[in-house]
Amino acid sequence: MTAANAAQPQLDRDALTTFVNSKWNDEIVPALTDYIAIPAKSPAFDAQWAEHGYLERVVADAARWAEQQRVRGLKLEIVRLPGRTPVIFFETPATRSGSTQSIVLYGHLDKQPEFEGWRSDLGPWQPKYEDGKLYGRGGADDGYAIYASLCALAALDAQGIERPRCVGLIETCEESGSYDLLPYVDALRDRLGDVGLVVCLDSGAGNYDQLWLTTSLRGLVAGSLEVEVLEEGVHSGSFGGIAPSSFRIMRQLIERLEDSATGNLLPAGFHCSIPSSRLREAEATARILGNDVWKSTPWACGQDGKPVLPVTTDPREALLNSTWRPSLALTGAHGLPSLESAGNVLRPRTAFKLSLRLPPLVDAARAVADLKALLELDPPYNAKVTFKPEASAANGWNAPELAPWLAEALQYASQAHFGAGCAFIGQGGTIPLMNVLQAGFPKSQFAVCGVLGPKSNAHGPNEFLHVPYAKKLTAAMAEVIAAAP
Repeated sequence: MTAANAAQPQLDRDALTTFVNSKWNDEIVPALTDYIAIPAKSPAFDAQWAEHGYLERVVADAARWAEQQRVRGLKLEIVRLPGRTPVIFFETPATRSGSTQSIVLYGHLDKQPEFEGWRSDLGPWQPKYEDGKLYGRGGADDGYAIYASLCALAALDAQGIERPRCVGLIETCEESGSYDLLPYVDALRDRLGDVGLVVCLDSGAGNYDQLWLTTSLRGLVAGSLEVEVLEEGVHSGSFGGIAPSSFRIMRQLIERLEDSATGNLLPAGFHCSIPSSRLREAEATARILGNDVWKSTPWACGQDGKPVLPVTTDPREALLNSTWRPSLALTGAHGLPSLESAGNVLRPRTAFKLSLRLPPLVDAARAVADLKALLELDPPYNAKVTFKPEASAANGWNAPELAPWLAEALQYASQAHFGAGCAFIGQGGTIPLMNVLQAGFPKSQFAVCGVLGPKSNAHGPNEFLHVPYAKKLTAAMAEVIAAAP
């Protein structure tokens, strides 16, 4: 008998599956449909979030649903610190005698902005359920988390399955870097208790065929880089060849940072040694996913009708590139007129928003300082160059070694609900809370999972929640929670 079996000898798996499926069909999908329709953008993308009230609305809706769930001893509070985005905090006492540790269930309700390129019948705030997929912004990232978490607890309580004390921490600032979360963690630290396990449902999956555990997350440094050469725009014919192009200077600055031919980040300080255990995991994951690692990307049709090519077609290297190596993206621009309104003018300034993903073991604060120095030092033509980092810089995260009970419980739950073993993968995204909790509770275990599988396209157009996978993930997490000591 496995440890998971020993921890839950009375669990009726068929009843668990029926409960979860029914809850998702009857309540969660309709609730998430309403949630998707609300443009609850994160503060970084809605400076008037407080006035608009969208974050307050999705918090109130989720809290109202949560309070109706049959979870033993559930207490819920919407916590508000002055000037900060709201947080939902809930707690439910242990139903297992002698259990002294807490499980933290984490999620967030704020969303990324609209983005362009949605299918003609879809939109960010236009929910649509089709072929098991719930389309729209935020359902998978990460509105479903509070619903799935409480569904898992209710499913266990419905069968009288014993479990530890569980607390929920649902924020509304994650897509802005979670800068509001740290004060809440400090304010609620005593109420969190002795945290033995963190369950985070804000991550990804390599496929929809098995449970995936996230073992690392990249860090993030973002900011705006501006180049100014003129007080005002001038005629490109009269002054072209006299005044340097602000865009050309921008190109030179970016080339200090990135090899344009390969995408490799040049400063050695933005790289780290990859642990041998993570190299082995990447090899194992590459064997599972094969070329789907890069083929699942929504490639455009390139030259001569052939698809655009990836940086590498080696699945292992592609995995490492997106999880343990730095990468740069230019995610926004200012000073560039639309094509329709672009005249023959030398523009006075160009500004780009830079998004630099950092390997898990690189210090973000040091990277900010290094990046600013690199870009601003000795600018071409003595142009005015300014890099303004955002306050959302965040370190990456490398998961601690799995405790035997958790490793066994994950494998057992994956086999039970997916018919395949649990697999392990690093993620290129950032969840700042993980480092906060690991620093505060160094003996805690982490089950970081999610529904962002192939083509789910979080942050981009046509984002969707894969509902059949979410149901199985909910049931699997219920089993893991039941197996916790």
